[in-house]
Amino acid sequence: DGDQMAVHVPLSHAAILEAQVLMLSSHNMLNPQNGSPITLPSQDMVLGLYYITKERRSTPEIKVKGEGRRFYSSEEVMIAYNEGQLDLHAVIKARVRVDGEDGKMVNKLIETTTGRVLFNGAVPEMVPFINVLLTKKNLKRVISDVIERTDFATTADFLDNIKELGFLWSFKGGLSFNLGDLITPTVKQNTLDEAQAEVDEVWDNYNMGLITNNERYNQIIDKWTYADNRITDVLMRELANHKQGFNSVYMMLDSGARGSKQQIKQLCGLRGLMAKPRKSGDTGGAVIENPILANFVDGLSVLEYFISTHGARKGLADTALKTADAGYLTRRLVDVAQDVVIHEEDCNTLRGIETMALKDNEKVIEQLSSRIEGRYTLHDIYHPLTDELILKAGDYIDTKTAEYIENEGIEMVTIRSVLTCETKRGVCGKCYGKNLATGRITEMGDAVGIIAAQSIGEPGTQLTLRTFHVGGIASVSKAESEIVSKFNGKIEFDSVRTTGYTDDGGNELDVVLSRTGEVRIVDAASGKQYASHYIPYGATLHVKEGQDVKRGDLICEWDPFNAVIISEFSGIIKYDSIEEGSTFRIERDDQTGYVEKVIVESKNKRKIPTIRILDADGEELRNYNLPVGSYLSIDDGESIRAGQKIAKIPRKLGKIADITGGLPRVTELFEARNPSNPAVVSEIDGVVAFGKIKRGNREVMVEAKDGQRRKYLIGLSKHILVQEGDFVRAGTPLSDGSIAPRDILNIKGPFAVQSYLVNGVQEVYRAQGITINNKHMEVIVRQMMRRVQIEDPGDTTFLEGEAVEKYEFLEQNDWIFDKKVVVDPGESNRLRAGQLVTLRQLREENSFLRRNDKKLVEYRDAISATSSSLLQGITKSSLGTESWISAASFQETTKVLSTAAIGAKKDYLNGLKENVIVGKRIPAGTGLREYQELFVTSMEAHEAHGAHHEELEEIEEDEF
Repeated sequence: DGDQMAVHVPLSHAAILEAQVLMLSSHNMLNPQNGSPITLPSQDMVLGLYYITKERRSTPEIKVKGEGRRFYSSEEVMIAYNEGQLDLHAVIKARVRVDGEDGKMVNKLIETTTGRVLFNGAVPEMVPFINVLLTKKNLKRVISDVIERTDFATTADFLDNIKELGFLWSFKGGLSFNLGDLITPTVKQNTLDEAQAEVDEVWDNYNMGLITNNERYNQIIDKWTYADNRITDVLMRELANHKQGFNSVYMMLDSGARGSKQQIKQLCGLRGLMAKPRKSGDTGGAVIENPILANFVDGLSVLEYFISTHGARKGLADTALKTADAGYLTRRLVDVAQDVVIHEEDCNTLRGIETMALKDNEKVIEQLSSRIEGRYTLHDIYHPLTDELILKAGDYIDTKTAEYIENEGIEMVTIRSVLTCETKRGVCGKCYGKNLATGRITEMGDAVGIIAAQSIGEPGTQLTLRTFHVGGIASVSKAESEIVSKFNGKIEFDSVRTTGYTDDGGNELDVVLSRTGEVRIVDAASGKQYASHYIPYGATLHVKEGQDVKRGDLICEWDPFNAVIISEFSGIIKYDSIEEGSTFRIERDDQTGYVEKVIVESKNKRKIPTIRILDADGEELRNYNLPVGSYLSIDDGESIRAGQKIAKIPRKLGKIADITGGLPRVTELFEARNPSNPAVVSEIDGVVAFGKIKRGNREVMVEAKDGQRRKYLIGLSKHILVQEGDFVRAGTPLSDGSIAPRDILNIKGPFAVQSYLVNGVQEVYRAQGITINNKHMEVIVRQMMRRVQIEDPGDTTFLEGEAVEKYEFLEQNDWIFDKKVVVDPGESNRLRAGQLVTLRQLREENSFLRRNDKKLVEYRDAISATSSSLLQGITKSSLGTESWISAASFQETTKVLSTAAIGAKKDYLNGLKENVIVGKRIPAGTGLREYQELFVTSMEAHEAHGAHHEELEEIEEDEF
């Protein structure tokens, strides 16, 4: 693309040496993002290695040469192979080196294949026999094992050898493919016919007016997605069995060399649902409801081809635009974190963070061992059963210990973290832990801020480049709509309220009315909890409290496409302020002529569409406010049963979760922006009560047990998530919308908001299959929270509402702690009113005045400043940095420079960026300021120098 770049040539001896030691590719085999190997074979090499380590068994038609033979050693296997007595893929038994019980290597007879013995010829001596099918994933494991057991130099040779081997065998294997390898799944036609029939049924329901247009669309997308997934699964199974798995296309996919399930599905299955062409400003494309049923082998029709082209081209255009965004994110991250350097070994903090395995319901997303490995513990860790000491406080957790801790059933470990580090500038070695790029404990002067920024920014460009591979295929997952028990056990409910309801078919059901209810599955004997699930409002329960359930039993189900409002009482419906043309409009379907009432926002804010439920005497039992966009399921004056639907609010489905949601989401989190429609959040634990309506807002009160009350105003167009009388905890959202990070900070404190930001960013990357170690996120979040806001300056020099660095605030408070303030100087000439002095100065002055019979100085204790935590976005944090050179080189140059000039600011050149700009060595690595005064000399010279010094001292003493 014609870019130009500068070339920097290291000239001095020191520069050449440093460049060699630090930058040579064979010294950098680990990825600083996550500590896994970064030098991996790819594409053809992987395919070749996969091919030779695959096994083939004899069938009645084809006999595999030499299958089942035994060999004394690897050498013997190679002789037999070279003599043509053995097939490359034959399953044989051979005596090879494996890990013994005591960690030493032993020779053992194991089942393997000829190809695997061939591959192990390239493996270093210190590594045991590798007996697996080599896919890209397994290769990564093998390489990290080799790095662990040997050193970088040996690993470099090993990588070179397997590169040669891989290329050789992908050529010898003849792994090209023909049309016969692209098999169409047998069930394709049947599945499509079934899906089409189901879709026709949905259309019939729509034409009869049973469902809305939105529901029809969602259901159709759902049916096609299901059919698509089924065809894909069958296709994968059939490909895996074709030619005993030696189908070239399948081998390319399975080895991880090239291609994805999605792409192969398009070759042999069907192209599936496509994204709708859309204007550039619109976010999250909808999905065209008619899928492309052809595949690339059959060929596409003109219309299908047109839709496909659009998807592919959109991907390419997006890529070009998003690269810029990702680059800008990296720039901001580097700017905010550039001066974070390891400045001391240990800050001796007493704080840390409690770490558990990261779970989503029951699914473990990240295991405990991988979250604590390479860190230091804060407390002693004891074995839960035997109480033996596993690690002392302040010990380093290596990989083996981390796995041991997890396997022994310890669920939570408190570790040292960058977030709680108390080093004034930068961070300390123990809070940071392992340097992932070297696999060793971090050293003084490591520029961990830059590493963190680049680790997070670099995949940003990858994320953005990941759209066009699939060519705009809508990957919609089948919406979740039920909870199925995964264990055998007993049911326990926690704050679940239900009402009995008999549906039109005469079946008795329990409908859930609580919004924070949970169901737990526990062991009937021990009471140990297996799983806990949140039960949504409006779900139908299929189990009772205390009931025994088996694995696979349905616990509850709900409508995934609509949020509902359910009546808690039986009675008569009365409309209030529900008027056509004002608060609701009639949606008439052109095709079906069926009429639906949809609540719309009214011009008159006083009119709040409400449904009242009256008993036989006309007394009101309950009223329900209807949010904008809800569809009424019931007419005025009708009778209603408890548990029946009053209205449904369609959920938005069928949006594409692309990294388009990803990159802006990361930016939103790092900039600590308030979301476009923030949820109203309760600040205290308490019971909900509804108040009056003021100016188009509904008053919601939360009253705590101690009588404390908070009032919140929620817009009437918003859906209120709580009911009157519900108990809510602090931090529970009262209305729909996403929670603003600043609310989390104010209600749950700094630690909650830190973990919210770290996990939020991780979620986006994890969805794209990118692993980044948490410590990088922590470094950035630490920088976002490095300032505090002054609430009350006391007697310090701060101003109210000013944002100051944490350590500056603490320094000022420490300094002022034992000082006194002069209230009345009396007849002193030296002290003035309001002056800050020490107690000693005061005593001296007062004793002087007392001796001269003058009026004494009156004084009081100095008041320290108070502050509250502050969360700043990365841009704001960078601009607020102490160094004006660094801030000016980032953004808003004129403003930064004029402010610095007005404030007569000094720049002490503490960070990296300022030093680069003025052309000095950066204060990191060997340029660390503490190392500047060091004098390097040989041991002999040092001893001679010392002896000379002692002589001089003796002479001086004699003279004296």
